[in-house]
Formats: sequence, structure tokens, C-alpha cells
Amino acid sequence: MERTPALMLQGTGSHVGKSLLVTGLCRAFARRGRSVRPFKPQNMSNNAAVTADGGEIGRAQALQARACGVASSVHMNPVLLKPQTEVGAQVIVQGRMLGNYHARAFFDLRPQLIPYVLESFEQIGIDADLVLVEGAGSPAEINLRAGDLANMGFARAADLPVVLVGDIDRGGVIAALIGTHALLDRADRAQLKGYMVNKFRGDPSLFDDAHAIIETRTGMRGYGVVPWFERARLLPAEDILGLEECASTAAGRAIRIAVPRLPRMANFDDLDPLAAEPDVDLRIVPPGEAMPGDADLVILTGSKATLADLEAVRAEGWDVDLHAHVRRGGAVLGLCGGFQMLGRVVADPNGIEGPPGEAPGLGLLDLETTLSARKVLVERRGREIASGEEIQGYEMHMGRTAGPALARPMLDLAGRPDGAVSADGRIMGCYLHGLLAADGFRHAFLARLKAREPSGGRFEQQVDATLEALADHLEASVDLDRLLRLADGRA
Repeated sequence: MERTPALMLQGTGSHVGKSLLVTGLCRAFARRGRSVRPFKPQNMSNNAAVTADGGEIGRAQALQARACGVASSVHMNPVLLKPQTEVGAQVIVQGRMLGNYHARAFFDLRPQLIPYVLESFEQIGIDADLVLVEGAGSPAEINLRAGDLANMGFARAADLPVVLVGDIDRGGVIAALIGTHALLDRADRAQLKGYMVNKFRGDPSLFDDAHAIIETRTGMRGYGVVPWFERARLLPAEDILGLEECASTAAGRAIRIAVPRLPRMANFDDLDPLAAEPDVDLRIVPPGEAMPGDADLVILTGSKATLADLEAVRAEGWDVDLHAHVRRGGAVLGLCGGFQMLGRVVADPNGIEGPPGEAPGLGLLDLETTLSARKVLVERRGREIASGEEIQGYEMHMGRTAGPALARPMLDLAGRPDGAVSADGRIMGCYLHGLLAADGFRHAFLARLKAREPSGGRFEQQVDATLEALADHLEASVDLDRLLRLADGRA
């Protein structure tokens, strides 16, 4: 069968901006009338999204689908790794949980996953006339090359042209580009057709002489020098490396919100709408620091390993800080795993997220949670009961929660109660991710913390405006016509 035109972006390392560039290219080429689809064969992230077809993929691929103007699909990210420990992860294949694997076991598993990856790639191409593929990490990690799904292993299997992305902001970009090229074997190197330099600050013309050096050493052609895109912080981050970028600390902001940085934080893009509010001081509290005593609200985010993160909360002394915060009259919001932590007990008898066991919760809501193998993945709509404001989002969890506190639910999801609120209304939690993106609810929620006039912020409109600005940014700095010719096999 004739292959759908496609192009793959790989990086000289992690966090060089591959996801952002693919997102911007998705929007830029969609604006040109192409039917574009994103694809990432293998991703590692606890920032995930529920798809329209009822599975889960990396948050970055869901954003890329949005940039294309299409619904997300499990086939856009057929292998998703969700880290639970330093050496183990939950493995999601075509949107469904396969199981928990240690790193070595996953490496042995990878050859069995190649057919699923290629099947998904073929499915994505059916309705597209352009597929933009994102690599993971770097092909320079040649010790991991055997059985590779993420970079050159996939590029070779699908016979894709590859453009290598380097990050000049971290320094050494010429060495990174030339060194990556030099480390690859001859067959892998043949897939490399060009490069882009990302995150340039200052005058891009200062890099002009470097192009000849890189092309002479590698034979790769330059496709653009992309200036630093400041508004990238307004888009959901792919993984925890981008967490600090979502903070919005500034003097004079009236509402102070503290978020402890849990070791296995998940779906922390729940925080993005708050970071976009001009009067919100959103602080990510790192390990080793106490939670600020002047916070109006503490948020416990989702977690990929609730018991382990609950242990970390105690090890940092954040449980003591949290109870002191409540005694001072502060509010607490728990989302998904954070909601589970607010109860009296969290139990994992079957070792779903780690070693079997149970632990006392934080005791702020009269609830008990038991983790189970059944994973809930569903989009939902409804309203917050206190304000009556409409909300929408998704559930993504493996726990069942019960207890008297559920008699005061936080949400009404089309007749189905969700979450719990304390009698005084200051402690609350639910399983719904994404609810803070609802403008009416967010403004009402913040006004309960401190009297304020609604900011007028429209979060979803802001995301779309940022995608448009990113596409404009790439139109001005990347040779998009030549990239299209490369994808179409004409370059």
C-alpha cells in the first residue's frame, strides 16, 4: 500500500521542544488545508488524556489532535508508559492497560509491541493526507536501540524521513546535532534528512555560519531556527519536566494557591487554568520546602502511585502543614489521587500501583479508598453543586471510594454524584479531571476563596489563541514548504 505522507521529528535529547513543534506544525499545516494527524509511537508521561474512543493517550498527543481540529484517538499514541516507581511503569497499549512492568521486563516486551504500533500508524493514516510523528527522548541513546519503538526503530520500520531537533537554550546544540548523527549506524543515519534549532534567544542571524558547519559534517539540511516561544507555558506540558513552567508567582496577586510537588504527580495540567488567572499566585512546592503559611488553598493533584505519594507527603511534613493550614481556615481541593488521600484510609491489597498494602489517609474527609484493577476512563459533563456552574472533564482512576462524606457530593455528573465536601465547605475533592477549565465554575470557585471580580479569562479560547500564535511563529521561522515536500517524498 502507498504510504500516507509523513514526517518524523526526533530530538537530540528530552525536553528539546519536539512536542511543541509538532503541535505548531499540526495547526500550521491544518490551516493550509491538509488533513493532519499526530502520532507518537511511544510516550512516557503521567500527564494523560481520555480519548474520544474511550482509551487514554499522552496529553501532548491530545493537544496535537486539537491543533489538527480532530478528535483524539488511542491510535495517536499506541504505547504509553506511566511511571509508578524509579524502575517501573504502567504500560498502556492502544489506550488500554496491559500491566505493570519493570524497566528490564519492558525492554524485553518491546518487540511484541511493534505490530500494534504499526497497526495504529496505518489506522491514523487512513483519514489523513499528512501524519506528523514525534519521537521520544533521543536516538543517540544507542544502548537502547535494539527493539526500539520510539525513534529510529520506528522510523526504519515505517520508512520515514526524520528531522532532528536541537535545543540551543541548553547550550552545545552544534555538538548535539553532529554528535547524534555520528553515533547512529549507517542505516539509521540514512533516515536523517535535516535538522531544526529550537528555543533561540536573540538574533537568529548569529547562527548563520553554523549551518555550513552542520551540513558539512552531517549532510543534513537546516529547516529553520525557531525563536523562543514565550507563550508555550500557556499550553499543557507533556510531562513533569514542564511542571514548574505552569507556576504563576508574582507579587501582588490576591489569591495564593500551593501545590505540593508529589513524586508521581499525574494530570497536573488540571492546574493550567489557575496559572492563567491574573490574580492567582500558583506555587509548586518542591521537596524540602514547607507549604506556605499564607496559602488560601492547597491542591493535592492526581497521582500515579497514591500510597507512595501519601508516604512522601508524610516524609516531607506536608501532612502537618496541611492540618495547620486547615486550622487557620484554609481550603483544600483533592483531585483524583489527591481526593483519595483526603480520606481516612487508602488500601491497595492487590498491589495495583506498587507493593500491596494500606496506609492512613490525611483524615480530612470520612472516606475509604480501595484500589482495584478496573480502570475508569470516561468523559463526563455536569455541574458543581455549590455554584450550579456547568463543568466537564474526564475520569481516569483505578480506585473505589466509599464513606459517609459522599453524602455531601461536590459534583452532579448528569444525575451521578461525584466527590465529597466537608460540612463547612472548605475541604473538597472529586475524581473529575479538567473541571477547572470551565470558566464559570473557576471564577465562582476562586470567588469563594477571596472576594474578587471575575477576571474575564476564557481558558479554552486562550489555548486556541496560543495554538494560532504558535503556528504563526513557525510560519515565520521554519521552511514549511520544504518540510511538506520532504513529507510528500518530493525532497
